[in-house]
Amino acid sequence: MQEFSKLDRRQFLGHSSAAGLSALYPGLLGKKNGKRPNILLIMSDEHNQRVAGCYGNTVVKTPNIDALAASGITFENHYCNSPLCVPSRSSFTAGKYASRVDVWDLSNELPRDDMPSIARSMNAAGYESFLCGKMHYEEGRRYGFTEVGGDFNRYPKDGLGKRMTPAELKDHTVLSQRFREFATRDDGSTVKHDLRVTAGAVDFLEHRKSDAPFFLLVGYLAPHFPLIVPEPFYAQYKDKVPAPHVPEGFVNTLPTNYKLERVGFHETDVPQETVKFGRELYYGLTSWMDNQVGQVLAALRKNPELAENTIIIYTSDHGENMGEHSLWWKNSMYDQAARVPLVVSWPQRWKGGQRRKLASGHVDLVKTIVDLGGGQSGADWNGDSMLPWLDNAKHTWKDQACSEYYAKLIAHGFAMIRTGKWKYVYHGRPAENMATERQLFDMQADPEELSNLAAEPRYAALIAELHTRLEHEVGGSIDETEQRARKQLATGYPGKVVTRGGGEDGA
Repeated sequence: MQEFSKLDRRQFLGHSSAAGLSALYPGLLGKKNGKRPNILLIMSDEHNQRVAGCYGNTVVKTPNIDALAASGITFENHYCNSPLCVPSRSSFTAGKYASRVDVWDLSNELPRDDMPSIARSMNAAGYESFLCGKMHYEEGRRYGFTEVGGDFNRYPKDGLGKRMTPAELKDHTVLSQRFREFATRDDGSTVKHDLRVTAGAVDFLEHRKSDAPFFLLVGYLAPHFPLIVPEPFYAQYKDKVPAPHVPEGFVNTLPTNYKLERVGFHETDVPQETVKFGRELYYGLTSWMDNQVGQVLAALRKNPELAENTIIIYTSDHGENMGEHSLWWKNSMYDQAARVPLVVSWPQRWKGGQRRKLASGHVDLVKTIVDLGGGQSGADWNGDSMLPWLDNAKHTWKDQACSEYYAKLIAHGFAMIRTGKWKYVYHGRPAENMATERQLFDMQADPEELSNLAAEPRYAALIAELHTRLEHEVGGSIDETEQRARKQLATGYPGKVVTRGGGEDGA
C-alpha cells in the first residue's frame, strides 16, 4: 500500500529548535516593530468541532470563532491528545503524550511540579506566561504559569481509578444525574465559572502595561456539562437541532470499552426527548461560550497596537459525543469526541480564510506555540512544529495525529491514529478469554464512522502498518502501557487521601 510506506515520521519534518527553524525560514517569528508577538490561546472544554459555523454547521451561531477563521487559518482534522480533560490538558502542558507522563484519568497529575512545560519554555524565551481559567491543575501547581483572574485550579488528585469487566455489562434503569440536570437557567456552574474567566481575561488585556511579550492561556469550561443554559441562548435552537443518526442495532457493534462506558456513565436508553433537549442545550451553551470569546477579543481590540501584535489561537481540550453512536460526553475516539477545532489568526503574517486539511494534533500545537515565541521545546517532547505549514499550505506535512485513553470505566486502554483517509483504533483484549478489538474507518467514505472495516481480511496489512506507526508515535506497546496504567490506578498516590464525589466523571 503505497500511501502507507514505512517511512519514519521524523522524515516528514525534523525536530528542529526554534533557532534552527528561524535560520531555515528568515523572519519566521514575525516580529512587528522589533517586538515578538503576544500569544492569546483560548481553550474551551468539550467543544465538538462540528458545532461551529466555520466547520460547516449552518444551524449553530458562533460568529466570533467564525470571524477568527475568516481572518486566520482553520485546521480541519486536528485531534486532542486524549478525549478527557485532565490527560488532555496535562499532556498539552508537558508537550508529551499522556502515557509518557503517566496521566491516565481525572485523578492524576504530572510527575513533578518543576518539570519542563509549555509555560516554562515560553518564560525562558522572554515571555510572561499567564493562566486565566481552567487547566485542571492541582492546588499549588501551575507549571510556570502565573494565574490571573482568580483561583480556578484547585483539583485534588489521589491517582485512583477503576477498570470494569465485560461481566458488568447491564442496563441501568436510572439515568446519570447529568441528564437530570438539563435546564434553562442563568446560574449553571459552567456559566458562573466562565463569567469569572471572561472578567479576568478582559481585565488582564485592558490593563496590560508591560513591554514584555505575553503568553495568555484563557481556559473556559463551556460547553462542558452541566448543560444548563441561559434561556435566550437555548431558545434559538429549540426544534432546530437534528437528531443523532444511530442505525438500528448499531449499539451491538460497539467495542466493549464503549459498551462499558455507556453502563458506567449511566447513559443507556436515554429517552428521545432528553436526547433532543440535551443537543439543543449544547448548541445554546456553545453559542454562549462564543459570546464570551467575543468579549475577550473585544477587550484585546480596544488597544489596536496590542491587537495587531497578538496571535490568537482557539481550540478545545476534547469534544462531545452528543448522543452520536449512542454515546455522551467524551471518552471515545470518534470524531465527535477526539477531533477538536483549531483556528490560528494573525493577519499581520497569514492571509485569512485559509484551510489546512491534513491531520495534526495538540502535541504539534504545543511545539508550534513555543516556536512562535522563539523558545526551545524539550528535546524529548512529542509533536512537530506546524509553523512552516502555517506559512506555506504546500509545505510537506506528516498528516498524522494520535490520541490515547486509559481512564476509568473501561476494560482496556485504547489509542488512535489518524492519517490520510484512515482512522485506526486499538482497544486490546477486554478479558483473557476475549479477542483483541480494533476499529478501522475510511473517513472519506464513512465520515460518521458507522462501518468498522477492521474484520475484513483485505485490510490486514494496512492495520498492521497503522498499528506499528501508532505504537512508534506514542512510544511503546499499548498493551504494556495498559498494564502500567492499570497498576498505577489501582495503587494511586500513597499517602494522599481525597474526598471523592459521587463516582461519575465530573470534568
